[in-house]
Amino acid sequence: MPAPVDPAAFLRRLFAAAVAAADPAEMLARHLPERPRGRCIVVGAGKSAAAMARAVEAAWPDVDLSGVVVTRYGHAVPTERITVREASHPVPDVAGEAATREILAAAGTAGSDDLVLALISGGGSALLTAPRPPLTLADKVAVNRLLLASGLPIGAMNKVRRRLSLVKGGGLARAAAGAGRLVTLAISDVPGDDPLAIASGPTVPDPAADEDLSPLAQRLGDGLPPAARALLLAPAEPQATFEADYRLIAAPMLSLEAAARVAQEAGVTPLILGDALEGEAREVGTVMAGIARSVAAHGAPVAAPAVLLSGGETTVTVGAGAGRGGRNTEFLLALAVALDGHARIHALAGDTDGIDGTEDAAGAVIGPDTLARARAAGLNPAAALDAHDSYTLFERLGDLVVTGPTLTNVNDVRAVLIA
Repeated sequence: MPAPVDPAAFLRRLFAAAVAAADPAEMLARHLPERPRGRCIVVGAGKSAAAMARAVEAAWPDVDLSGVVVTRYGHAVPTERITVREASHPVPDVAGEAATREILAAAGTAGSDDLVLALISGGGSALLTAPRPPLTLADKVAVNRLLLASGLPIGAMNKVRRRLSLVKGGGLARAAAGAGRLVTLAISDVPGDDPLAIASGPTVPDPAADEDLSPLAQRLGDGLPPAARALLLAPAEPQATFEADYRLIAAPMLSLEAAARVAQEAGVTPLILGDALEGEAREVGTVMAGIARSVAAHGAPVAAPAVLLSGGETTVTVGAGAGRGGRNTEFLLALAVALDGHARIHALAGDTDGIDGTEDAAGAVIGPDTLARARAAGLNPAAALDAHDSYTLFERLGDLVVTGPTLTNVNDVRAVLIA
């Protein structure tokens, strides 16, 4: 069967299907618990928190609902009974700290007949900001910047965040201790869907509560604020234990499977390589180029026309003087450079929340002519890759994928089409 006539449009359809599979309006209601005898106090944080709150209101029009959620600036939606706050992501700000205090206070009002419903999604680590004394918000911001530029895997970053926070690693659950029930509805944006890693686990116990984090303190170096260093080096507190009713309503693999169904309907064989790929974005791009070349040349591990689908969160370790770009555009530029204009290979990579890193695009698309068009425009693809300036290159070429905030987040979707 022939490959799609318009590869870029086909790849964009796959990405749209992956995003739609994580839409709270479609997914949330089927996962709600039994209605409470008393109130339902809704709390939550993340890029999807406002959309999730609106879905709860729509599903439970006759339940006594109240509460507070915090989401990223630009991600709020109208709600009637649940208060939506906006704050900064990925660097915390005073609005996030104030919203977190409101959330903890709301959870603390719950009684034995009440349900605390926690709505948790990606981005919650930065949005839930309650620094552990004597840490200040300025210290927390400095730590977060260090983490984002460190190249550490997300699991290691979240160990640091939990240790320095009053709300992460079960802190929200402790605030809701008076409730009859605490139920968490979560949208996963992390490899493996570990509840502890989604927004740094505000409603689940922290198994690293008594772990020695001194190696991470050393890795973060001299830029670590003294108060943060002291907390990371101090003897750890005993681990708190409690029961957690934790329900995953959307996840990376479900979105990859949705994209795979669209591919099959178009006569293209999908191969899901995994939902938890990690590593440096440019190195993953080089590896993916090798797999795509093998498909084109040998029909292995799958015969063309085929699309290689993967999810997860790569990293970009940047130095001084870095340009503009996120992990998806860096992956794509590395892939394009490694493919060197291969005539049969096209690709799209994007973050399902619509924001690749801190830029205003979800990601980009590449094709066999990407390098040639870049050079004709006076751009040097290899130099742009070394300078971590992938966004600038794809912006100049008009190849960015711009969706705006999607109000969900199941991490990155990468699709490599071999015609």
